Amino acid sequence: MKQPSRREFLKTAAAGTVAASVTPALRGVLEARQRTGGVDVQRVRLALIGAGGQGMGDTRTALRVPGTVLTAVADIYDGRLARAKELWGQEIFTTRDYRDVLSRSDVDAVIIATPDHWHSKIAIDAMQAGKDVYVEKPMVQQIDDGHGVIDVARQTGRILQVGSQRVSSIVYAKARELYRSGAIGELNMVEAWINRNSAIGAWQYTIPLDASPQTIDWDRFLGRAPKRPFEPTRLFRWRNYRDYGTGIPGDLFVHLFTGIHFVLDSIGPTRVMATGGLRYWNDGRDVPDVMLGLYDYPKTSSHPAFTLSLKVNFAEGAGEDQAFHFIGPDGMITIGGAGVTLTRHARPKDPGMTIDTFTLDMQQRLLAEHRAKYPTQTDLRPSNEEVFAPPSGYSDAYDHFVAFFDATRSRKPVIEDAVFGFRAAAPALLTNDSYFEGRPVAWDPELMKRHA
Repeated sequence: MKQPSRREFLKTAAAGTVAASVTPALRGVLEARQRTGGVDVQRVRLALIGAGGQGMGDTRTALRVPGTVLTAVADIYDGRLARAKELWGQEIFTTRDYRDVLSRSDVDAVIIATPDHWHSKIAIDAMQAGKDVYVEKPMVQQIDDGHGVIDVARQTGRILQVGSQRVSSIVYAKARELYRSGAIGELNMVEAWINRNSAIGAWQYTIPLDASPQTIDWDRFLGRAPKRPFEPTRLFRWRNYRDYGTGIPGDLFVHLFTGIHFVLDSIGPTRVMATGGLRYWNDGRDVPDVMLGLYDYPKTSSHPAFTLSLKVNFAEGAGEDQAFHFIGPDGMITIGGAGVTLTRHARPKDPGMTIDTFTLDMQQRLLAEHRAKYPTQTDLRPSNEEVFAPPSGYSDAYDHFVAFFDATRSRKPVIEDAVFGFRAAAPALLTNDSYFEGRPVAWDPELMKRHA
């Protein structure tokens, strides 16, 4: 697939006065794409740990980047190891034990796409084994895991990038540019939502016919989770259970936090409040299928104080959709439909009057004063809408892997490193805490600690 240049992206913008300067993040991705466009790039030998749908999808995308080659795959289900060989060749090394992958000299970097409760453990082990790490979101399953991952990344000097690709997207880079230009005035609210109304969207994944204790390493799957008898539903639909996953917040809210923090240069909220419930998918899961979160963000040098509203509904009757609204007094930036829309609404400078309850004398005096200040009632701020869309076929997931492999070669830091990843994961995990504890939760985004 031909990858678009920044020039091609900006050609799709509607005519307007909004500045379109290149952000450092976007410049880095585009420069990396140019570097990897040749055939003489340093080869990166990649391994996949966790060959489920996300892991195999990540690997397909990663292998499109010039200079990458897959050497090993680890998964606890034999069927997925067999499928890996079908896809990528019989010479691929496969194993149930991820530690076998980390001990190999022909592995430079790993993709970690396991259930959430394994993310921090495998990421730490991989970095300590000298491997660079692309770990799926959320970076950690529990708040207590975050600082450990950050510390090991610093100690080892390995590259760690979290797999929420919005920080590498030219769409989000455009929204960031618009916000920085002052296009909507002083931000006061952000709202975002993801709605789904399909079984697959609600994590009702297919269970293979041969799922058994013979084809699955059940104890290895459980890991630190509570011990229980073999139950394949808990493996193949692990997102439905708190023992292994992080529910709606860890699967979807974390993407929204990532996008918000990138666009606004934010490090996170100070207060988290959540509600919701299990309303439709009563299939044995122990996490809600409807979640709403409210978040207080403090004033910083990059943005004023604002309120964030997030919503996910797995029983949405109107279809599947998702969008962001960044709202200010002068307009709104919308990310949705694979592009960015800047909307400005007409607003009269004349605020109007409410004087009919006053005496006639007072009405006349107020009216004279008002007309002197606002001589015309047709003085409107222009109303317009500008749309910025990437070229057809654009892939931010591809750009995210370009950024990762560029960092593995150059040793330059990535945007979505362990600190960024934890600051996106933490408010998502705290959403679960607020919901299950039934109370608001306080968070220190600077120190990355929960208040008692």
